[in-house]
Amino acid sequence: MTQNELIIDNTIAFVKETLANAEGGHDWFHIERVLNNAKLIAKTENADNFIVQLGALLHDIADSKFHNGDETIGPKFASEFLKSQNVSSEVIEHVVKIIQNISFKGGNIEQQFHSAELDIVQDADRLDALGAIGIARTFNYGGFKGRALYDPEIEPKLNMTKEEYKASNAPTINHFYEKLLLLKDRMNTKTGAEIAQKRHEFMELFLNQFYAEWNGEA
Repeated sequence: MTQNELIIDNTIAFVKETLANAEGGHDWFHIERVLNNAKLIAKTENADNFIVQLGALLHDIADSKFHNGDETIGPKFASEFLKSQNVSSEVIEHVVKIIQNISFKGGNIEQQFHSAELDIVQDADRLDALGAIGIARTFNYGGFKGRALYDPEIEPKLNMTKEEYKASNAPTINHFYEKLLLLKDRMNTKTGAEIAQKRHEFMELFLNQFYAEWNGEA
């Protein structure tokens, strides 16, 4: 086993332990799916696979929405752990920037950092917000937060500021329009975009069926 492989194994163990009691849409299994998505996308991209895997594994180590909106905790946890593994400062800095820039924060946010590795991990994470898994995660989180399924009188808000997006308590269905249905056009890689298109179409079918049932039409 190489040193990098050992670090990846140690990171997996660290993430599993840290997220043992996490909300179901942001638990170890979410991380594992993102890691697998990232590995798949990386096959067709020119990137550092070690950084890709570390970024995928640590991207949600302390999601700000479960820490009173504090966006510094995740990068701090990741940095401290990687230092304990004697990872180089250059790799740590890159992984931290991936964590800081990966998430969707509304429609008006300009990403401050760009790299092939971030593109891959960001696409991998966004894919897990789409399709059947994305639907399941969305309603799981909505239930976790005690949100309504749907309210026809509350319309989705597009192009929210970062603060509005983070503070939103809108019904779960609104999240499809405020984020999920926007993702297919924001993918960075060809492989990511191809998979996103299929999952996007599945979500559209789900929404059509949802409204038909809601209105007593099917």
